[in-house]
Amino acid sequence: MKNNIGLLLSKRALINPEREAFVDSKSGLRLTFGQLNSRCNSLANGLVKLGIEPGDRVALSLMNSVEFLEAYFAVAKIGGIVVPLNWRLVSDELEFILKDSGAETLIFGEEFVDVVADLHGRGGKTDVKNWLQVSVDNGNSDFAKDYERFRDKESNTEPDIRAEEDDLLYIMYTSGTTGLPKGVVHSHNTSIWALTTFIASTDLRGGDRYLVALPLFHVGSLIPVTLNIYWGVTSVIMREFDPIRAWGLIQEEKITNSLLVPAMLNFMSQVPDITRYNYSSLRWIQSGAAPLPVNIIQKYADFGIEVHQIYGLTECCGPACVISAENALRKIGSTGRPFFHTEGKVVDDNGVVCPPGEQGEVWLKGKHIMLEYWNRPDATAETITADGWLRTGDVAAIDEEGFVYIQDRIKDMIISGGENVYPAEIENVILALTGVTEVAVIGQPSEKWGESPFAIVVKNDNALTEIDVLEHCDGKLARFKLPKGAAFIEVIPRNANGKVLKRELRLQFPGPAD
Repeated sequence: MKNNIGLLLSKRALINPEREAFVDSKSGLRLTFGQLNSRCNSLANGLVKLGIEPGDRVALSLMNSVEFLEAYFAVAKIGGIVVPLNWRLVSDELEFILKDSGAETLIFGEEFVDVVADLHGRGGKTDVKNWLQVSVDNGNSDFAKDYERFRDKESNTEPDIRAEEDDLLYIMYTSGTTGLPKGVVHSHNTSIWALTTFIASTDLRGGDRYLVALPLFHVGSLIPVTLNIYWGVTSVIMREFDPIRAWGLIQEEKITNSLLVPAMLNFMSQVPDITRYNYSSLRWIQSGAAPLPVNIIQKYADFGIEVHQIYGLTECCGPACVISAENALRKIGSTGRPFFHTEGKVVDDNGVVCPPGEQGEVWLKGKHIMLEYWNRPDATAETITADGWLRTGDVAAIDEEGFVYIQDRIKDMIISGGENVYPAEIENVILALTGVTEVAVIGQPSEKWGESPFAIVVKNDNALTEIDVLEHCDGKLARFKLPKGAAFIEVIPRNANGKVLKRELRLQFPGPAD
């Protein structure tokens, strides 16, 4: 059997054709592995007739849906390269990604007709010439083929497999929080190694039922869904996240596992009377994309729910570090140790391994590390060392037992009076204050200290004041780490991966610090 991601679905459909593979929590659509593979094959054969050749890029602008999964596995089988698009981006941003990737085919949902029509009207500003629209109620755009008719007129026989091993599988663009997004390139091999290291490191079982709430254009969703097919797990998919509906699905679908970002867990923890839901089937929830506040872990522990912090990046196809069930509370706040087939270390500015407890940059190595940044040899050379280590840009410390504690992003570090201050540490303290829903800490210019921390808070108690926030921090943090001010905001801006857009906050609250 060739190492091709699409063949994982073919093989699972052969072994467990009648097992439930997919549940759409909104429409109620349910498909077995056999049915999902059949639809995938029909699409693959249609794309071959359309002229898709190995190496051609196919962009997807689709909500979490069966069509996304069909397209991903179909393109993989025939040797195309998938370009998942963040559907929260505007036309100018999508134009850049489409042009940069060289995608000539775009499959899009009816939710994005206006944006795609804008892109179509721009003529040669992208290379797209094939437009496929998934329609439900509103018919088709005059320039696009109907996806369902296009798929269903073709044979569902297995297509010729036209890619394997180190052939490219997808280009996933980073969120671009500090500039233009970069395309992270992964192959069939790097993806299969990601699945292998994941299954060797976590307690996922055949027949589990997995809640997929993150968008599928995010590696934290695409890799788990692929893993579910590899391992025979049912994917229960939310088109969009809703905290109340998430608890309902856990009860109705007897969910056993999920991966949610800290913001999602925070919103779910605030749903009134959580104990009215039956979540006894839930074995664990993993959380990644940002450091998980300790108080959130403890909240879920109080509900009897294990939350395991996981650390990963698009550049390593997801897996980096994970904490096991037996250590989740003993080492609360840690993201665990590197995955089974992953090496990790924390180094200083000279690349020398830091002693236990000392903060430095996380470096990772493994066969699931990205091949490159698409068309960016300079950025690739800056990120991957000559001997294959991935420089993550994340700050962490490792304790004497090898447990990793992620602190923050290097670029978000505040230097106050010559001392390094990591916002996540301050945010953890403020989140423990009653009346605080969310918080983000940024640095503001200070004439005296160079930079000083500043807290931006979402509150659920109108009586909460700036003085309350500052006094709460006093005595819990070293003097140089104390925020010099605080402001309140309705919503903290985040990208689609759940990461706080601190660049936007720095523009909104430029300072200077008091």
